[in-house]
Amino acid sequence: MKTINQPMCLALLALTMFFNCKTEKKPKIIDEVLKEAEEVFKMPENVIDVVSIGMNFQSVDTIPSGWNTFKYENLSNETHFFLLDKYPDGKTIENTLTDVAPVFAEGMDLINKGKSEEGFAEFNKLPKWYFDIVFSGGTGLIAPKRKAITTIKLDPGYYIMECYVKMPNGMFHTLMGMAKPIIVLKKDSGNSPPEPTVNIILSGEEGITYDKVITKGNQIFSVFVKDQKPHENFIWHDVNLVKLEDNANEDELEAWMDWSDPKGLITPVPNGITFLGGVNDMPAGSSGYFYADLTPGKYALISEVPMSRSKGLFKIFEVTD
Repeated sequence: MKTINQPMCLALLALTMFFNCKTEKKPKIIDEVLKEAEEVFKMPENVIDVVSIGMNFQSVDTIPSGWNTFKYENLSNETHFFLLDKYPDGKTIENTLTDVAPVFAEGMDLINKGKSEEGFAEFNKLPKWYFDIVFSGGTGLIAPKRKAITTIKLDPGYYIMECYVKMPNGMFHTLMGMAKPIIVLKKDSGNSPPEPTVNIILSGEEGITYDKVITKGNQIFSVFVKDQKPHENFIWHDVNLVKLEDNANEDELEAWMDWSDPKGLITPVPNGITFLGGVNDMPAGSSGYFYADLTPGKYALISEVPMSRSKGLFKIFEVTD
């Protein structure tokens, strides 16, 4: 569990009650696009489709517990991700509205004005139950018009699916409607995790390590969270896969991954950067999986934390012919 050390805009989820959008019917084209993933990878059964068209998540409202594979199709014009936040028993997004939203509204306003110290101090007013929220995985960042395929294991409970990337004006996507309750049922999915081709170990102490040279073609990455801790921006470490073009600036990417930087995690992404998914925040001891079809070129595995390079949480690698 995170204490104050959690994605800062989570508590703003409640404000989406004012911006909430009804689920739209999935257009036929989505079925055709998602089918491409099945042709590239040997997909497990009972895959859960999640689609964003604009600032929303379209998906089923209830899913089984246990192992689940999500195909997240980002048909919007913004980079997104989704993170699944498990709420403590008896708490829902309505409680966030009454207990948490006023605190975060003030804190975020101060941070956006450059008064970070005052803004962070405001979070001391958060209710105790807020610190019992468990961040339980999800996709890494995914570029517009692309898909992210991620497998995670979920316990039964009430979850919020959220994205807190920022609009150009600094407003979190959560405020624009990207927050959706998901009920995870007691009934187990009966699914098993996929067989990985590359094994990643994620550690705040040892950084990102993996067990073999990463080659072109279809890859299934396993991610084992060896340990977990809050970083300077109050966030745990995760893994995001990035394609780096010739004009990509690694320093700009590293800075952009820190939400607490006024220019961090905000649209547009730095030039030459294409996000290809990954595995979002999970507790220590958890494992998740993500899929990627790699072409020759330069890539990075990076966490959404400050100073990721010095922590070993920003690793560059080349994929050759």
